[in-house]
Amino acid sequence: MTFKSGFVSIVGRPNVGKSTLLNYILQTKLAITSSTAQTTRNTIQGIYTDDEAQIIFMDTPGIHKPQDGLGSFMNTNALNSIYGVDLVLFIAPADEKIGKGDRFIVERLKEADGPVYLILNKIDLLNKDQLIMKLNEWKDLFDFKEIIPISALSGDNVSKLISIIKDDLNEGVMYYPKDHITDHPERFIMAEFIREKVLYFTHEEVPHSVAIVIERMIEDDKGVHIMAAIVVDRPSQKGIIIGKQGSLIKKIRQNARREMKRFLQVPVELELFVKVEKDWRNKQKYLKEFGYDENDY
Repeated sequence: MTFKSGFVSIVGRPNVGKSTLLNYILQTKLAITSSTAQTTRNTIQGIYTDDEAQIIFMDTPGIHKPQDGLGSFMNTNALNSIYGVDLVLFIAPADEKIGKGDRFIVERLKEADGPVYLILNKIDLLNKDQLIMKLNEWKDLFDFKEIIPISALSGDNVSKLISIIKDDLNEGVMYYPKDHITDHPERFIMAEFIREKVLYFTHEEVPHSVAIVIERMIEDDKGVHIMAAIVVDRPSQKGIIIGKQGSLIKKIRQNARREMKRFLQVPVELELFVKVEKDWRNKQKYLKEFGYDENDY
C-alpha cells in the first residue's frame, strides 16, 4: 500500500476554530483554545499519523490588523505559512458574514503554493438552506479546490476532510515517529497551558499583555518540576494575576498543572511567579526572548 505524507497549513481570522479542529483531529489537547481573539501566537505543528498517511498540520495565529510588534509577528507567521506547503485549509465560520478580514486573506491565498480548500466551520449553527446560500457566497469569491462544511467542535465531516487531504497528498516518507503528535519541545507546550489558564481566569483584563517563560523544567524519579514566569506589561496586571491573597495565581497554577499531568503522564510540581516588563510587546529584545521574533520566519 502506498504511504502518503505532507504539510498542511490551517489559516483564518482569529477565533474561527483552527485550534479546535487541530485538537479534534489529533484527539488530544495540543493547541490551547479560548474565547479571546489571537489566542494562538506561534505556529503549532500537530502530527496526524495512521496506516495510510502522515499529515503535518500547522495551526497558525489568527490573521488580524496588528496593533503592536507582537501582532505584527503573529500576522507574518500566519501569512508565511501558505508558502512551501502541500495544501492550505482556510477556515471560515459558516454563521458569520464574509468580512474585510476574510477578503484580505483570500487575496493573499492567491499566492499559495498548493491547492486551497475552504473549510466552512460551525455548520451545526445553520439550517440546510442557509448553508447552501453561504456556500454559494464563498464560491463567487475564490476558486477553492473544494469547499468542505464541518463542525470542529462536534467533529461533523472531519473524517471526510482527512480523507480528502490524503487523496491530495503525494507518496512520501514518515517524517516523525508514529507516536509523535508535535515537533514542539515540551517546554513550549507547558508554557501554552499556563497562558491558556491566564486567559481563562483574567478574561479581557490582561490577555494580550501576557507572556510565559519556563525558567526551569527538571525531570527526576518523582516527576517533573517546573518553574515559570508570567510576564505582564504593567504592575496593575501583576496584581490582577496574583489576585486577593494569591487566590487567582493559585487557580492558574492548579489548573495548568492538571493539563500538564494529563499531557506528560507523570506527577508535576509547578511554581509560578509574576514579573513586569513594561511595553514588552513593542520591544525587539523581549519579543525575541519570549519566542516572538518576526525575523525567525
